[in-house]
Amino acid sequence: QVQPVESGGGWMQAGGSLRLSCAASRRTFSSYAVGWFRQAPGKEREFVAAITWSGGRTIYADSVKGRFTISRDNVKNTVYLQMNSLRPEDTAVYYCAAAAQTYGPATTRLADFGSWGQGTQVTVSS
Repeated sequence: QVQPVESGGGWMQAGGSLRLSCAASRRTFSSYAVGWFRQAPGKEREFVAAITWSGGRTIYADSVKGRFTISRDNVKNTVYLQMNSLRPEDTAVYYCAAAAQTYGPATTRLADFGSWGQGTQVTVSS
């Protein structure tokens, strides 16, 4: 089992930036597609961004496209989510998850991910 751990959350004024990190100690983490999801109070968990095992392809939710960037450093076994131009509606708990199978595609479906972190809180004030 690959166990991701998120970090980098916190408070930010609207228009500011934060960078989230998702790290795993096992080197096999680099063989999995990775996704970021978020859940705001009173709402369902929603897809944010995903990246293939190689980092060659990325996908984004329409709500964050052009503002957020997902990337990975497989030498460090770390995936990043750079969040720019933050808005109050970005406030949520952000979760990192590894795909259920190695070398799979980047997807938007919750069911395609099998190893979840505990989440990190992001709060954006207007």
